[in-house]
Amino acid sequence: MSSKILVVLGTRPEAVKLAPVILGLKETSWSTVVIATGQHQEILHQTLGWFGIAPAEDLHIMTPRQTLADITCRCLTRLGERFQEHQPDLVLVQGDTTTTFAAALAAFYAHIPVAHVEAGLRTDRADNPFPEEMNRRLTSQMARLHFAPTHRAVQNLTEDGITQGVYLTGNTVIDALNTIAPACSPPAIPGLDWSKRVLLATVHRRENWGVPLENIARAFRELLERFEDTVLVLPLHPNPVVRQPLEAALASHPRAFLTPPLDYPELVGTLKASTLVLTDSGGLQEEGPALGKPVLVLRETTERPEAIDGGVALLVGTDTEVIVREASRLLLEPVAYERMARAINPFGDGQATERILEALTDFWKG
Repeated sequence: MSSKILVVLGTRPEAVKLAPVILGLKETSWSTVVIATGQHQEILHQTLGWFGIAPAEDLHIMTPRQTLADITCRCLTRLGERFQEHQPDLVLVQGDTTTTFAAALAAFYAHIPVAHVEAGLRTDRADNPFPEEMNRRLTSQMARLHFAPTHRAVQNLTEDGITQGVYLTGNTVIDALNTIAPACSPPAIPGLDWSKRVLLATVHRRENWGVPLENIARAFRELLERFEDTVLVLPLHPNPVVRQPLEAALASHPRAFLTPPLDYPELVGTLKASTLVLTDSGGLQEEGPALGKPVLVLRETTERPEAIDGGVALLVGTDTEVIVREASRLLLEPVAYERMARAINPFGDGQATERILEALTDFWKG
């Protein structure tokens, strides 16, 4: 009788990073069931669809004006029911979302082993990013298998006292990017001249809500005013707390293109066509360097210091003056720009899925 793996995901980043693993699992003799919590709804299914993946079920956990406690409780209850129904031999999760933590906890309560993809990332600030840092720390305490993307992640796990079941795999986002990037082109955005220098920006982190977000928006507008040969492409997060300040600051500017969330191929196509990335996202800190694009990280901390140490990204925070200064330096100084664009990507070689499947084989043999 083959083993059954239940893969739980809820957001687009999880879908992107787990898609190569799900496709790899479907080539094995193991029974694989994909459950979506619906933490992201439309863009989650859209992303999975690009990889030819359809979840067996969507739990539709999201409701208006919910709290993190609401999301966690609904995930925990409904996943517990699904685990009882499916009786998996292993639960596979990815990253640091509320879905990830709740799935790991539900599996722990049911005495089901947990495998954690992208394990070991740390900022060493429990509340930054919030709640992701605590989500991944708690998931590490419950997981049996830890698929660490970098040597630094392995070291972080070791410092937490986790030395068993740790595998250095690389990051599965590189696997996904290698699969889809060659066919990706930027989307048709009315009025956008792709021959100009494109600043691709994404912002959504809770710790940037309020004044930090206003400072970031001010920096974007100042960069557009300073560099007439640039355009800003800013896919807006659906949360009005994020969207409204950005619209207030930028919607009237003729070279600011505020779009709905881009699907993954559109985002990758835009990334390929961009000059510079300004983001508080985790994934773009990995995807940008993989495509030779310098990244300015709009946060006070990062769980991906390898990008900073490797010279492919720069941690600039949320101060308007600092953001403008560092972006201007890269736009004005070709040597500084090329130094970042040509640095070596520290996040893997595109073989992470293969290593994860090998580790799972070892686990079943053991």
